[in-house]
Amino acid sequence: MPNHPSHSPRHGADALASSFAASYAGVVAFIAVVTEGSFARAGDRLGIGRSAVSRSIQKLEEQLDARLFFRTTRTTTLTREGELFYENCHPGVERIVQALEEMRELRDGPPQGRLRVASTVGFGRKVVAPLLPGFQARYPEVAIDLLLDDAATEFTAGHVDVAFRNGRLEDSQIVARQLCLMQMLVCASPGYRQAHGLPRSVEELADHRCINLRQASGRVCEWEFKVNGRPRKFSPQAMSSFNDDELVLQAVLDGQGLAQLPGYQIFDLLQSGALVPCLAQYTPDDRGHYICYLSRRHLPSRVRVFIDYMTAHTKALNVQSLTTFSAAPG
Repeated sequence: MPNHPSHSPRHGADALASSFAASYAGVVAFIAVVTEGSFARAGDRLGIGRSAVSRSIQKLEEQLDARLFFRTTRTTTLTREGELFYENCHPGVERIVQALEEMRELRDGPPQGRLRVASTVGFGRKVVAPLLPGFQARYPEVAIDLLLDDAATEFTAGHVDVAFRNGRLEDSQIVARQLCLMQMLVCASPGYRQAHGLPRSVEELADHRCINLRQASGRVCEWEFKVNGRPRKFSPQAMSSFNDDELVLQAVLDGQGLAQLPGYQIFDLLQSGALVPCLAQYTPDDRGHYICYLSRRHLPSRVRVFIDYMTAHTKALNVQSLTTFSAAPG
């Protein structure tokens, strides 16, 4: 049997929408009148006229089929039905007001709550994780979940608040603030240099043992250079490849071969002499390390202070400058 038009889903939805709109305005006006003690003061509180308050109350009374107020020229008092309705709806209104206040505190109050942070594995271990104790000492009410993964960050599906990304970003849907440059340099151990020498050109890499980094997608990272002012990519036939950049670094330190490594990972090792650079004259244009989030608007205070803290303290680490080691050919 076909549905009667008055019982169709669309009709029910329209009735619900109109009923809710009238009820919501009426309940707000009702609570304001009870709280303020008069229709006029309720109008002032809500920023609307006394007549608008009266119309909202009248519609609500029609919906409830009950009189809510006794009104005289001097007093406004609740009827028994009004008292019962107030007792039932006041706790709900209080919860709504409390929820609004809590949301304002999240945005404007002291930083608190849980932050879900994603980062590439190497940058997360070397840069992000060491900075977290200092951040949490300053903001003890903020809990942090740090997720290390070289795969692309899924902000919405992963419920991620902030992510750290490397390279050249092409995603226009996210806000990306550069933390520092991402400089790449080919390195070897002193023992490898003594045993095998170092390449003097990109072409000579073919004669050396190379170590590759395999991305989360399964593809091997190409090595990037700038030769005669133009970018050039090179895919060495590697003796070893790893899907973890710390293992790549360790293989280089062990003298197993050459690898192209990011500045944040090797800066202190170059300074100490544990690594030696080569092909510095062909260093590619800088890329970047970025802190990323989905929107500039409505950021909770815990997200805002985390972004500011990590931006300032990452730059203070000075993990990006390879100028000293890139000034001359290896």
